[in-house]
Amino acid sequence: MVGRIDGDVAVDSLEGCDAVIVRGIPRGSLEQVIFRVDALHALAVPVVNSPRAIERTIDKFLASALLARAGVPTPRTIACERREDALEAFEALGADVIVKPLFGSMGAGMTRVDDRDVAYRVFHALEIERAVYYLQEALPAGHDLRALVVGGRVLAAIERVGPGWRKNVARDAKARPAELSAEQERVCIEAAEVLDADYAGVDLLGDQVLELNGIPGWHGLQEATGADVAGALVAHVEAVVSGAQPARAAR
Repeated sequence: MVGRIDGDVAVDSLEGCDAVIVRGIPRGSLEQVIFRVDALHALAVPVVNSPRAIERTIDKFLASALLARAGVPTPRTIACERREDALEAFEALGADVIVKPLFGSMGAGMTRVDDRDVAYRVFHALEIERAVYYLQEALPAGHDLRALVVGGRVLAAIERVGPGWRKNVARDAKARPAELSAEQERVCIEAAEVLDADYAGVDLLGDQVLELNGIPGWHGLQEATGADVAGALVAHVEAVVSGAQPARAAR
């Protein structure tokens, strides 16, 4: 039996499962989110993705730092806490940056800033919120790709097409099947390995990893490519349970 977590689930209700697939960590206070991830750590059965992988992928700064340290190609990124440091980072990154919240998905809260006066106003607003500044250099326009990695292989990939710089299927971008180069596949698989993810959505622009989602949606990818993502994920979990393939966090 395989359990699925996408809401508030008591740990003792999952102990009879052979494995648990995490499909969401609900929003909440810091204590609530930490408690939910701690509950996954407390389980005595395989968890996919593991709480270790979730902790690494849900935090954009930690994910970026680990990917960069491992040599995975990523855009230049600077994170800081002071507004004056953010303004210096804005200039250092070419005065054209994507400002992202540390925690977030589907493009929510992202802003492109390519004007110093606008940067000052945006950073002032973030200062009032006591937010962390996470700035990523804006890359030249290219093919915006999402690859779905399951069990150490790229199952399928799509190109996301739409107006503007922010292309998310959840924000009405269109998905069409894409063929990755051998180098792009290698980079996607390596990124998932670095962050200990059994399955992941890897966002690429060219050969650079923009970010990695450890609890990815796949409706648009599945519709565009016909890939049986759920089937592939269940087959991977069954291999983990049987011992034929270890879970990422155990390797």
